[in-house]
Amino acid sequence: MIKLSDYSTLPPEDLDKGDAKKLTNKYAEEIGELHTKMAAHGEHSLLMILQGMDASGKDGAVRDVFKDCLPTVMTAQSFKKPTEEEFAHDFLWRCHKLAPRKGRTQIFIRSHYEDVLIQRVHNWIDDDRVAMRMEAINAWEKLLVADNNTTILKFYLHLSYDQQEIELQQRIDEKDKHYKHNDGDWEERKHWDKYMECFEDVFNKCGDIPWHIIPVDKRWYRSYLIAKIVKETMESWELDYPPLVRDE
Repeated sequence: MIKLSDYSTLPPEDLDKGDAKKLTNKYAEEIGELHTKMAAHGEHSLLMILQGMDASGKDGAVRDVFKDCLPTVMTAQSFKKPTEEEFAHDFLWRCHKLAPRKGRTQIFIRSHYEDVLIQRVHNWIDDDRVAMRMEAINAWEKLLVADNNTTILKFYLHLSYDQQEIELQQRIDEKDKHYKHNDGDWEERKHWDKYMECFEDVFNKCGDIPWHIIPVDKRWYRSYLIAKIVKETMESWELDYPPLVRDE
């Protein structure tokens, strides 16, 4: 059972920041080459899911980890409030059409899990609908893995309550972060305890594909840890560049 109170939001004390940042850059470079090999083979696909409270650093993680990747081999999608068309479909419709094709990486900044998080926190759906949606999520993720050779990496960006306040206030105080400010983020913060409860339920009921709990109070450690996991995952495929094929 995953209980967030058992997980620190800080890096281990014996990890040097400078060393970690150097390794992050090295891993990012290696991820770039691994992505090119993946695209060349066209056999694997990668779906990376980033969930977390507001100001947990989802966009920054994508920037740091995938900075050396060709834009043609990856796409990032940020999920916000569903459009009128999306509301008229089942809750997985908007995600399924964005699932990665073979040879590509798709990053979900927030994801299908929003429909069993924010809607549950605000009591917009009842417990029966939550259970049905969790069952559908598990089935859908298994389908992607079994039917399209998709590897799914699920990350929860574990931010402390106190650090979130600092990050949100910076969006008000610092000119270059004004564009990130949203009054609604402060309103959602009032529901922190309920969000933690709902996140834990997701981890424990939608955990057949495991969640990685990533401490993010120090952003350099967030990027280091995610890059390491992505690199090691892609290395496990043991891909090399395919041989030259010439017309007869």
